[in-house]
Amino acid sequence: MSMAWILLFFAGLMETGWAIGLRYTEGWTKLYPSIATIILMAGSFFLLSKSLEELPVGTAYAVWTGIGAVGTVCIGILVLGESRDTLRLLCLLLIVAGIVGLKFVSPE
Repeated sequence: MSMAWILLFFAGLMETGWAIGLRYTEGWTKLYPSIATIILMAGSFFLLSKSLEELPVGTAYAVWTGIGAVGTVCIGILVLGESRDTLRLLCLLLIVAGIVGLKFVSPE
């Protein structure tokens, strides 16, 4: 796996972090969660931009948002007590299938 894909993976994880972090900023009124969220946002965008030096923008963006979406839903289910509805999980699997598919059909 190329370094660009590794950077993109971590960018997606950081996107998950800032998406969850938004909940804890309470409308940007909580200082430390707000600072952590901004740092994660900046780091995520930076790593995404570095991955774009090698990867097609459409593929990288789709994978980045997919990782962020899947990660955010998983944390919502596992930590925040959100629904584990079967159809919701099926949709999550479809997103994962799309991410994996894009990895396999994309040039490096």
